[in-house]
Amino acid sequence: MTKIAFIGLGNMGGGMAANQAKAGHSVAAFDLSAAALERASAAGCAPSTSVAEAVRDAEVVITMLPAGPHVHKVYAEQIIGAAPSNALLLDCSTIDVETARKVAGLARDAGYAFADAPVSGGTAAADAGTLAFMVGCDEGDFARVEAALEPMSRITIRAGDHGAGQAAKICNNMLLGVSMLGTCEAIALAEKLGLEPERFFEIASKSSGQCWSVTSYYPWPGLVPTAPSNRDYQGGFATAMMLKDLKLAQEAAAKSGASTPLGAQAEAMYALFDGLGHGGRDFSAMLQMLRGRLADLDAG
Repeated sequence: MTKIAFIGLGNMGGGMAANQAKAGHSVAAFDLSAAALERASAAGCAPSTSVAEAVRDAEVVITMLPAGPHVHKVYAEQIIGAAPSNALLLDCSTIDVETARKVAGLARDAGYAFADAPVSGGTAAADAGTLAFMVGCDEGDFARVEAALEPMSRITIRAGDHGAGQAAKICNNMLLGVSMLGTCEAIALAEKLGLEPERFFEIASKSSGQCWSVTSYYPWPGLVPTAPSNRDYQGGFATAMMLKDLKLAQEAAAKSGASTPLGAQAEAMYALFDGLGHGGRDFSAMLQMLRGRLADLDAG
């Protein structure tokens, strides 16, 4: 049994912390939301009254926070110095590369092992313990990182040194955002051309158009049972979160001088969809905007 502190129990963190408890670990959990703490308690975690209390005896500290400023503040002011110096610090938030490296520097200077370990898979994978982790850490720390993440993970890959996990996540989600838009556009066009959605799915999933957005997350209901399209696009990966990741990708592209025109267009499209009031819907609901059927979402 490992003593784990889990900070941040939102849509992703709640399921992740529950899987650590399910694996038999002692999980001290903290979140600013009382409701989130109640859910964590019901899942076998021990609620804490503060970050400092949660990390006091921790062997592993895991954070899942909204954005870079939150991560920097929590580590700089509440974790580093409060957690035992031999604790492993793992940040699973999706943030900018620069902040990840800055926090890693603070941790290193204080004698801690630290890794940025953002995730892919959405809320369903967080609940099921089948997330993919992209890790940035010192090579010698990776075996320990992998073992700590195992109860929440389907696969854990070391992307490189500190910040590389965030770089991998940003690039991966830019690709996902672009591929989902392409999938939605193709479905909308196929419908206009008189192709039955079931027939187009059968063809696209077995031909050169095949991609994860088609085979695992098809945005038309009834064809991939686990896809959010079957639940009125509730749950899954919220449009607002995809937009956040695309903004991070565009900021990184501007700083590095990379050319990402499709990423920029994807950001603009998801920003429009979010601005129309659908930021809480799964990002695959973009299909309804491209079909001219936003009223269907409003009715739902």
